Amino acid sequence: MDLLTAPLSIEAACLSAWPAIGAVHDRAWLWRFAQGYTKRSNCFQSLDPADDADSERRIARLAALSTGHGIPPVFRVTPLAGEGIVAALDRLGWAPFEESRVMIRPLDAPPAGDGEVRLFSPTDPRWYRAYATLASAPGPTIETLKLLLSLIAPEARGFVAYGRDRTPAAAALAVVCGEVAVFLNVVTDRARRRQGFGRAAMTAALGWSREAGARLAAIQVISDNAAAIGLYEGLGFGEHYRYHYRRPA
Repeated sequence: MDLLTAPLSIEAACLSAWPAIGAVHDRAWLWRFAQGYTKRSNCFQSLDPADDADSERRIARLAALSTGHGIPPVFRVTPLAGEGIVAALDRLGWAPFEESRVMIRPLDAPPAGDGEVRLFSPTDPRWYRAYATLASAPGPTIETLKLLLSLIAPEARGFVAYGRDRTPAAAALAVVCGEVAVFLNVVTDRARRRQGFGRAAMTAALGWSREAGARLAAIQVISDNAAAIGLYEGLGFGEHYRYHYRRPA
């Protein structure tokens, strides 16, 4: 496995692509807070398998920090979580939930696409309002989304695929973190799924990412989302590793 595809490289890119409002470092552990919007920005995890000493005490401390900020304590277990961490979570009775897959593909030759797709700054209302409508996001969630989008430091673009009626049919977000492009917030109008709109948005995002200098594409998807996995496999993505979350039982 080369450095570009190493789990640490992928995890670092994903953390950079989707920011948090606050963060606390405990050696190689990272706790993040984002007002409860998305688990990946409201959990804690390890970024070094060797840093698994005194895990129970550290888990308890960061869990208390989560509770104090009004979010559920959640540990994200990736291949970078050492054996001592997993054993501690088991002893504490933290139950696993929501397994997800990290899928990757090289960006040497993005697939061809068609359809009307436009790209915007992520903070452009034409993108985040289209995404929020497609995702049926409530008002308070949209306000947090706007704040998080404004905090994205790497180069990023939002993509919207339009239907024949000129209304948004699908959306996606691409963030280029060095040589790794991360794709997020992919959503398609429920009434227009399996009509190529999601593929059109993703194809445009892959092409832009390659032009922006990325060599590798990465995306995270819940393991039981067969439709999304099928879309990404059709675009050349393959499973790289899996992760899951743990919470107090």
